[in-house]
Amino acid sequence: MTKRKKIFLEEHEMPRQWYNIAADLPGTLNPPLGPDGNPIGPEMLAPVFPMNLIEQEVSSERWIDIPEKVLEMLAIWRPAPLVRAYALEEALGTPARIYYKNESVSPAGSHKPNTAVAQAYYNKEFGIKKLTTETGAGQWGSALSFACSLLGLECKVFMVRVSFDQKPFRKMMMEAWGGTCIPSPSDQTQAGRNVLAEFPDTPGSLGIAISEAIEAAVTDPTGETRYSLGSVLNHVMLHQTIIGLEAKKQLKKINEKLPDVIIGCAGGGSNFAGISFPFIQDKINGAEMEIIAVEPASCPTLTKAPFAYDHGDIAKMTPLLAMNSLGHGFIPPPIHAGGLRYHGMSPLVSHAVKEGLVTPQALHQLECYEAGVIFARSEGIIPAPETNHAIASVIREANKAKEEGKEKVILFNFSGHGLMDLVGYDKYFNGELKDHNLSPEDYEKFTAVLKNHPSPIL
Repeated sequence: MTKRKKIFLEEHEMPRQWYNIAADLPGTLNPPLGPDGNPIGPEMLAPVFPMNLIEQEVSSERWIDIPEKVLEMLAIWRPAPLVRAYALEEALGTPARIYYKNESVSPAGSHKPNTAVAQAYYNKEFGIKKLTTETGAGQWGSALSFACSLLGLECKVFMVRVSFDQKPFRKMMMEAWGGTCIPSPSDQTQAGRNVLAEFPDTPGSLGIAISEAIEAAVTDPTGETRYSLGSVLNHVMLHQTIIGLEAKKQLKKINEKLPDVIIGCAGGGSNFAGISFPFIQDKINGAEMEIIAVEPASCPTLTKAPFAYDHGDIAKMTPLLAMNSLGHGFIPPPIHAGGLRYHGMSPLVSHAVKEGLVTPQALHQLECYEAGVIFARSEGIIPAPETNHAIASVIREANKAKEEGKEKVILFNFSGHGLMDLVGYDKYFNGELKDHNLSPEDYEKFTAVLKNHPSPIL
């Protein structure tokens, strides 16, 4: 009899509520702070986000209903399949049972539309007509352009310059959905002009692109523009939990136990939170499992950076957030996992690491590309460079299970396919890629700014 490769849910089985981990995390969550060092109120965020999303950002409710219109848009590709990686297991000779949640089935090819359609919906409900945003590898910019096209909103995307140059097809995807894509830093904002004046050849950073996108939103004299963020903030983590909630239902459907190991790559934290937060709830309640957040060794936010208050952007337009941060002025090396090149991390993910609920791990890109090739040649799907970080960690865990002779259950988030990222694979095959380490000198230089900020409760 044929083995069951994919576990599906019917559309009516899609989760109808998001899970808010803020209701269950132990310890004290540090609030966002304003320039005066005092906690900010919702009104300070109102020029940037619509109030209905601000309410989700500060909510402590455990479950938040998903609007019917959002469910209709999610149903274009959800529920996403849970897949048993039989061929990868065989290639590795491991006794582990490996499952992956295939988020590459979305129209934009990644997990990002899970929050893009929600954010676009709430903005339109609030009367907003235009959205601005930033994007690293282009996955978020593509997703928001897609979501805006469904709802008739304008979308302007500031894309980190090195990725804009490396990934031209992402720009074309955005334009196909009606979005406008601009390399960042640009001359369209004061923040961009300031950076270009000092560093004309900069590869850019997410911190710079965020500054440009926020500035473009708050300076619109019509008041019809708001900013949309693809990661980091609480409401983004909330929307992504549909991934893990579906995975729980799918594992239960085949009578599989809770995973022993759960893995996701981590840049700002959204896809990692999506797969892991519903299971962290089980861990908080006593379940034994290891939950691993994998980041690039060149951008070791969770593994090396301090837990501190910092801004989310280079122009300091965001509030101070309590998170692991390499400093808002951090300019990362131009590795090909553009979606993981961020100086900070979701405050909720950072808090979970601080409380010992999540194990951070940093890997080099050559090991990750090797893992991506192993996956492509066994399971058949070419992973995104970001996703390769999760796969490399999965391979490590599967090999560990082999050495220990244990039938572990490993679940990971296949956060996106790599069909828009083939230039990176070409460079890998040609030996043109190299590993990057964050030098002690750069670490000291970029994190020095954190000493000037208030200290969070540890």
